[in-house]
This record gives sequence, C-alpha cells and structure tokens, in this order.
Amino acid sequence: MKKGYKDLLAEAEALVEAVDASEAARLHSASNVVFVDLRDPREREREGTIPEAFSCPRGMLEFWIDPESPYHKPVFAEGKLFLFFCASGWRSALATKTALEMGLENVCHLEGGFSAWRDRGLPVETVMVKTKG
Repeated sequence: MKKGYKDLLAEAEALVEAVDASEAARLHSASNVVFVDLRDPREREREGTIPEAFSCPRGMLEFWIDPESPYHKPVFAEGKLFLFFCASGWRSALATKTALEMGLENVCHLEGGFSAWRDRGLPVETVMVKTKG
C-alpha cells in the first residue's frame, strides 16, 4: 500500500485548520458560518447533531461542492466559513482538505468531531428518523 489512512490524515492535518469545541461553540452563533455534518444519516439519527448543521454525507461532498455537478448544493456557493465535522475528526480532516483542493477557501474542521462537541456538554439537536411511505 502506497499510502494508508494514517498518511492521508497526517497530510490533511498538516494542511487544514482545526478548531476545538470551545472555538466551534463561539463560531456557532455567527451568521457567516455553516456547520457541515458529514456523518451518515444513521449516525445522525442515533447520536443527534449540532443544532442547525447542514447535513452532507461524506460520499456526496465533492458532488455537492462543484457548481458544475448536477448535484450541486447552493449552500456551498454562499462564500461563508464552512466548519466540517464527523464523529471523531478523521473524515472531516480529509473532507476539509478535499474542499480546499476544490477551491473552497474558507474551511476548517472540528477537532475531535461531534464527540468532542457532545462531551463538552454543548447543545445537541435530535434528528428525526425518516420513514418510508
């Protein structure tokens, strides 16, 4: 294997800005910041999420960022600060690096992920389970 996940994480962490839960809590009330929850919908339903976070499953990130993609989401063209988070900070570090490479300039990620946020006793919002039919 040429590069394992540890190598990829080390590269990302050397390149991207990470904010701790205290700094993220300070940024949470700012109107120019979008919290982006990269976790799978099942994780969100099981654990909850940061209030008002935009849900973008990690597998859709590149497609939702690119304005030329048929799946583009306008939120990524708003010129705001995007604070990515996942469960523990690994996926969000990689996603933040990808977002930078794609041209989003104002990006960072939550060090320690949603777990760090929750463990600090910061607000958590319940995610409703979607039912079919």
